[in-house]
Amino acid sequence: MKEFTLKQQGEIKRLTNKTFKFDKRVGEGWFSAVYFLKTKKIVEEHLRDNVVTMQFFQKKDAVLCGTDEAIALLHTFADHPEDLEIYSLQDGDKVSPYESVLTVTGPYQNFGYLEGIIDGILSRRTSVATNVYKVVKAAKSNGSDKPVIFMGDRDDHYTQQAGDGYAAYIGGSTAQATHAMNEWWGKQGMGTMPHALIQMFNGDIVKAAQAYKDTFPDDDLIALVDYNNDVIIDSLKVAREFGDELKGVRIDTSKNMVDHYFFRNPQIMGAFDPRGVNPQLIFALRDALDQEGFHHVKIMASGGFTEDKIKRFESMGVPVDMYGVGSNLLKVNIGFTGDNVKLNGKNEAKEGRRFNYNPRLEKVDYPVNKN
Repeated sequence: MKEFTLKQQGEIKRLTNKTFKFDKRVGEGWFSAVYFLKTKKIVEEHLRDNVVTMQFFQKKDAVLCGTDEAIALLHTFADHPEDLEIYSLQDGDKVSPYESVLTVTGPYQNFGYLEGIIDGILSRRTSVATNVYKVVKAAKSNGSDKPVIFMGDRDDHYTQQAGDGYAAYIGGSTAQATHAMNEWWGKQGMGTMPHALIQMFNGDIVKAAQAYKDTFPDDDLIALVDYNNDVIIDSLKVAREFGDELKGVRIDTSKNMVDHYFFRNPQIMGAFDPRGVNPQLIFALRDALDQEGFHHVKIMASGGFTEDKIKRFESMGVPVDMYGVGSNLLKVNIGFTGDNVKLNGKNEAKEGRRFNYNPRLEKVDYPVNKN
């Protein structure tokens, strides 16, 4: 997997505080569990001279993401962050179960109340990065290098787009649906036409595509062809109209629909599930385009794609050129835990946990993430 880490003259470059635009209420404890806030007060009154080491880990093979964000959080909201000793892996590193990915050493009262927030950052970002990595790997399982377009804008709260888009980038997705998804890694969103555009042209895909081409003449023309649930007929219509100017067609057939192609060819029914975007429909579309000389027209498939579905398509040699994936990439299925594992330089942790030395951790020098 391509590493995200950028190195310049041997120095690791991390994302900065300016990237993340943190809510100032983090520093007021608004997003911290109340028992962390109470512990902070108790320690301030009774144990001010403590120095703890807090260690963060998770329990799966994963692609790590969120370390830059967590470090920036510490450097923004911890008391005396310049005195903290932080060791961390890099966003994009592959990690193993129980491997320490981040350690923070300093007086508990200066940073301990941020524990739950850091867990949440690492959990979400790593989950998305890992989900995307698995899908990207599946898309390459047939020896090809097919892009995966991250289309998760409608599947979660809009405030998550920038972080999710960055995590998707870390996982290997090279294009995102919104500008916000690209904000942290310096690109712009991409996309062509939704069903709404075709609807306003009364279902006429050719007119919709012409309007798109006239309005955005510098864009690659990729037509959405499932509006009328007849992807082969509509793909041929736009291909005949635009010829070499048509770069691709996108199929997004609902999993509850059966394309009209199968009703015109009932003899092929019976041995497979004809609903949604299925291999037989893609094979038929590719064959129809090729028969009329439209070999250059790429096929993009979206709608309900998962790692397993993409693996199945690739194992069958289904001629998809790129995949669009959304909600299945946003499942948070990796949970991080922060534990105090050292007290004043000596091992001290709850039963079942211990300091887990990791030689891969790199020291983070303050003020890497300072404004």
